[in-house]
Amino acid sequence: MRTHWNIFIAFFRVGMLGFGGGPSSIPLIYKEVVEKYKWMNDEDFGDVLALANTLPGPIATKLAGYIGYQVTGFWGMLNAVLAGIVPTIFLMVGLLVSLSSFREYDWVQGMTSAVIPVVAVMLATLTWQFIEKAGSGMGWLQTGIMLIIVFVLLEMLHIHPGILIATLLAIALLKKNKIPEQEEERTAREGGS
Repeated sequence: MRTHWNIFIAFFRVGMLGFGGGPSSIPLIYKEVVEKYKWMNDEDFGDVLALANTLPGPIATKLAGYIGYQVTGFWGMLNAVLAGIVPTIFLMVGLLVSLSSFREYDWVQGMTSAVIPVVAVMLATLTWQFIEKAGSGMGWLQTGIMLIIVFVLLEMLHIHPGILIATLLAIALLKKNKIPEQEEERTAREGGS
């Protein structure tokens, strides 16, 4: 029961504080799932994030559903998804009712402007953590080349991120399947000599 309560609180906080949509929720989910509750490690979270980006739909809901399922099964999934979306539903209804009367006030515009740099720093920090992980895993030269190629494909050629991620996942799977075959061939050659 304690784990279900922790799942609810973790994703409720993400739902309440995830200002700016799904991408801004990712660092909050990371903080709750990896750093606070330790339900996943960095590598698992990176894998889940990459997979969730290839699927359609809101990223925060997909992450909540998968992580909740990993922790406590079906009821954990349901708990995490509801905890993540219920605050947004109530806030949207409340804000839409009152927003039209407060929209022009300077303090409302200042509040939304002040949140943007905070979200940018959170995303930059998470990005740097993923770059460090890639650099230590693939090597810094390959990581740098990959960053440049991905930037060109996304920003200059306007290839959809989902297509790019799916392609890279397919390449990684093909490489992973070839490695055991190459090991078997090498072992057979060495055994025959």
